[in-house]
Amino acid sequence: MTVKKISIKKKLALKLYNRYRANEKKIHQLNYIFWECTLRCNLNCIHCGSDCMKDSSINDMPKEDFFKALDEITPDIIPNKTMIVLTGGEPILRKDISEIGKELYKKGFPWGVVSNGMGMQAPMIKSLLDSGIRAITISLDGLEDSHNWLRGNKNSFKNAANAIAILSKTEGLRYDVVTCANQKNINELPELYKLLLKLGLKEWRIFTIFPIGRAKENELLQLKPNEFKGLFDFIEKVRKEGKIKLNYGCEGFLGDYEGRVRDNFFFCRAGVNVASILVDGSISACPNLRDNFIQGNIYKDNFKDVWQNKYSMYRDRSWTKTGICGDCGYFNYCEGNGLHLRDEKTGELLFCHLKRIEEGETMPAHNILYK
Repeated sequence: MTVKKISIKKKLALKLYNRYRANEKKIHQLNYIFWECTLRCNLNCIHCGSDCMKDSSINDMPKEDFFKALDEITPDIIPNKTMIVLTGGEPILRKDISEIGKELYKKGFPWGVVSNGMGMQAPMIKSLLDSGIRAITISLDGLEDSHNWLRGNKNSFKNAANAIAILSKTEGLRYDVVTCANQKNINELPELYKLLLKLGLKEWRIFTIFPIGRAKENELLQLKPNEFKGLFDFIEKVRKEGKIKLNYGCEGFLGDYEGRVRDNFFFCRAGVNVASILVDGSISACPNLRDNFIQGNIYKDNFKDVWQNKYSMYRDRSWTKTGICGDCGYFNYCEGNGLHLRDEKTGELLFCHLKRIEEGETMPAHNILYK
């Protein structure tokens, strides 16, 4: 890699962080559990990695089945330090979501939902608050036209923006917005930033879309190399202003951008501190990891036993040192990128952040800072 050299000071910090990461793997204290509680969805997003649909052929998982698995693992975790996140699909489509929340609250677990915002209006927000919800994440993917293009619904932007405005006036609730950067919205980010400030947002995360699921089918979903690099310059600029807490998503080692575009150095915690239970009972790490990454199933395995005795491919990632990772001088800092960016059947890396940044450095700059 010919990416801009990392300073000696940052290399030292990264080496120290490697020790911390090794210790985290050894302890593998579970503190974050995703529950893919439904595959039903009220939108038809062109980038969806789960192929969700309004009338899914796969039934929602009964809440009793999830709670049984949670009870199995509870002796090994600290409930009030273990976040439960309901995802999907669109989790608020479940008619029993308030009952689920109340039960989680009684068990001592902080809980939250990841929502597209389409149905996250005042009555639903009140119901979730009454059920003890701790955190809500809303997706807003650009200004109106580009957001609605991505989400496939003409009312999606309006509803999501309205949900953000309501949440900004809600005390005692942590909420944030996630934005999936793509070629259609990359030049809108400065205006979107101003809009989010106007709506009262305090926390914002930007992700990039990679060629998995439906996202394989549309080249506009992946940023060009100079846009990819320009995105990090934009994030760094916003972070320096200090008006909003902006972080790049958790995937990918970013070379010299590490420590500049998110609060922590890159660390894929899938299978280290993070587990997921998918709608069919499969036990994984982050919900995007399926096929060969599955470690068991709650309908035939004990969740506690799986967490303690499996996940070796997550905690020892030496197997990822193949292909373009094989001779990379940054492997010890990256360990083969986020596992959701590796082919689920062959294990080969599908996308390298450093390579894309390197390509962007050889092209004309893409300045999206301000216009």
